[in-house]
Amino acid sequence: MSMVRSWVFFLSLVVPLSAMGAGFSHLSQLSAEGFDIGAQARLLDDGEVLGEIDPERQLSPASVSKVYMAAAALERWGPQHHFTSRLLSAADVDDQGHLQGDLVLEGGGDPGLTSRDLWRMVQSLHHHGIRRIDGRLVISQWRFGPVACLTQDRCDSRTRSGNSYSAQLSSAGVNHGNWCVDVMPGARAGERARIVSCSSRAPLVRVENQVDTGGASSATELYAERVTNGEGDRMVLRGTIAADETSRTVRRSSADAADQTAQTLLALIEQTGITVNGGYATSQTPPPETARVLASHDSAPLQELLLRTLNYSNNFMADVLAMNLVDNPQADLSQAGNALESFVSRLDGHGPVTLHSGSGLTPENRTSAAGVNTLLDYMYHQASLFPSFVASLQSPVNGVMRMIRRGSDTFQSNVMLKTGTLNQPFAVRSVAGYFRTEQGRWGAFSVLVNGSSTTPYLNWTKVLEPLTKDLTAMIVSH
Repeated sequence: MSMVRSWVFFLSLVVPLSAMGAGFSHLSQLSAEGFDIGAQARLLDDGEVLGEIDPERQLSPASVSKVYMAAAALERWGPQHHFTSRLLSAADVDDQGHLQGDLVLEGGGDPGLTSRDLWRMVQSLHHHGIRRIDGRLVISQWRFGPVACLTQDRCDSRTRSGNSYSAQLSSAGVNHGNWCVDVMPGARAGERARIVSCSSRAPLVRVENQVDTGGASSATELYAERVTNGEGDRMVLRGTIAADETSRTVRRSSADAADQTAQTLLALIEQTGITVNGGYATSQTPPPETARVLASHDSAPLQELLLRTLNYSNNFMADVLAMNLVDNPQADLSQAGNALESFVSRLDGHGPVTLHSGSGLTPENRTSAAGVNTLLDYMYHQASLFPSFVASLQSPVNGVMRMIRRGSDTFQSNVMLKTGTLNQPFAVRSVAGYFRTEQGRWGAFSVLVNGSSTTPYLNWTKVLEPLTKDLTAMIVSH
């Protein structure tokens, strides 16, 4: 036997199969490129491990953290739970329809509250005969908000933002903490584009319009940033829009979610013909105990909120839901993380976990592939919760994210998954979920791939293509 062959034979004796990528022969090749990998796939009826790579290794899960939040929320409240936002006042309404005091919006921690929901509550005020508010419009975020930022993206977003995912958190936020405008072409090429609010006839945020109308069939290229100074938020838009383009919607996170809600609600109130004499304010105190409810809105059921949160990987919704898990008012994001960790501590065999947020936007989050599978196993055996939990994941064949529509037909049709992506301070590509074998057996899989300063970028293709091959082989062989 040659020296090389002897060395390989010796390694096969002393190196665990998990370290050699048993069952993940394609995925394990990423290790040679300098990436840290934790992976495991196992059947849920008897626990048989079909493949693993260093499954106990603590790695960043990125947005796969959201499966922990979803599981904790379902166990806490059940699939049909609603979050209620209310309009209240301790003041009387006189014969002329004048509310003689403040109108208070009590934020109920609804992560999916929209302008349309606020409009319905405002219409209820109008239907009850209110025509003028002699006090202020007060936005009460007494449950939580403003929440201190823990990530660079959210901290930077307090002064400027070029994205929609880093919105500030509040129990009284609306439209996922985002300003929204529609950009429409001008009457003819060369003119400035028209920019209007997505949710109100009147502009809700100041706009700096530097978008020109291009020729018909020309390329539409828009660049948008929200900047904040002493005068408040301003949307700065540049670029061109084709003359035959219908419209383009642009969303950017606001600097203060409750203040954004106040401006939005005030515009809607005035749009329905009700005047507000005292302006608006935000508050961290509950409404007066003597206040009576004038209008209310129940959120969509939790199972629907989770589907939106996980399918679109919405960080605002995920962290607002996690904040709701904290019992005491004015909690911070680290306390939400503690609530999630407390839930995980009750899962037998999970092992260590660090969760600073429910969104995974915090790069300090850590778990293992075996730990994620323990969570997935636990939820699989919760008969009343599992249908809602698995429905919040994506099926590659019809998921909203195009990047997962790859691999064999077997993979696309037999898998439900959640992905996670981070690029700072190092690359993270993670994916976890369930699969069904050709014999109809359920399995769980988790893959966490982390880069480093020497491997700063990782294309999703390099993770998903080998994973689809490995999982397809497991599905077919069982």
